[in-house]
Amino acid sequence: MNHAAKSGSLTRLTGIDDVHMAAKRINNLVHRTPVLTCQALNEALGHRVFLKCENFQKVGAFKFRGACNAVFSLDDAEAKNGVIAHSSGNHAQALALAARLRGIPAYIVMPSNAPQVKKDAVAGYGGYITFCEPTLQARESTQDKIIQKTGARVVHPYDNDLVIAGQGTAALELLQEVPDLDIVMTPVGGGGLLAGTALVVASFNPKVKTIGAEPEAADDAARSLAAGHIIPSENPATIADGLLTSLGSRNFEIITDSVDSIVTVSEASIVRAMRFVWERIKIIIEPSAAVPIAALFEKRVGQGPKNIGIIISGGNVDLGSLPWNHES
Repeated sequence: MNHAAKSGSLTRLTGIDDVHMAAKRINNLVHRTPVLTCQALNEALGHRVFLKCENFQKVGAFKFRGACNAVFSLDDAEAKNGVIAHSSGNHAQALALAARLRGIPAYIVMPSNAPQVKKDAVAGYGGYITFCEPTLQARESTQDKIIQKTGARVVHPYDNDLVIAGQGTAALELLQEVPDLDIVMTPVGGGGLLAGTALVVASFNPKVKTIGAEPEAADDAARSLAAGHIIPSENPATIADGLLTSLGSRNFEIITDSVDSIVTVSEASIVRAMRFVWERIKIIIEPSAAVPIAALFEKRVGQGPKNIGIIISGGNVDLGSLPWNHES
């Protein structure tokens, strides 16, 4: 399936062949993460649920797949000046590690108010951090100055063909291991993971549904899909801090073509799902990763038991700010 024809403004869009190429390119660089099941979770939800645990991926998140594919797709001339992104989250860590493995510099622009744990992680992976004011304008202008000085290439965290293809490799592995799924779910923020997953699922079996999940308090993707055009997120406030960004243009094209629905969930359900996984499955997931499970607790995927695969997007949590520590 090739989505380039749908877009008049973009020169090309990712297709399933790009995902297969990405899988070959990054095979020896990423972890093939486990798929876990839990009887207690199945009984609580009324479905058979298969968790593709990208919280066990390098840097603790699926983001390493896309960053790695983008960095290792560059030829030597393109790579020599390094790569750059503005990010305060998992993409910053992923790009820093991918660049280190390639032997090139990674310049990361981070807002000054980013959590110290994230600053430490990016530095630990060898990223060259420049701090700026916590506004999009400051982030972009600081990034532009560094590009002018270094010639580094931008690797956007989600609105990037190579990143989308890399993210899709998680779903490729999931379906290779568990082919008889009815639904595959991912959280959705900028849309890279959902878009890459949708490409894979549509190619594998059009009868399998791809469903995105996002917080009610950051529901721009659901509103965008319903409206048929991107509706930017405005001042979202959710515990799922990895899902605050608006959809990218490339991602939206693919999501429009290949995603069956996007459902939304409450903050309370996100906390409930996150705590259930910690306590009953004994793995650490971040709030964003809990959103699809929260959707199942809220019975947002229809009636009757189903085989459901979920991409657990990551496990990077500030342990000093656990949500249930603040419950009354």
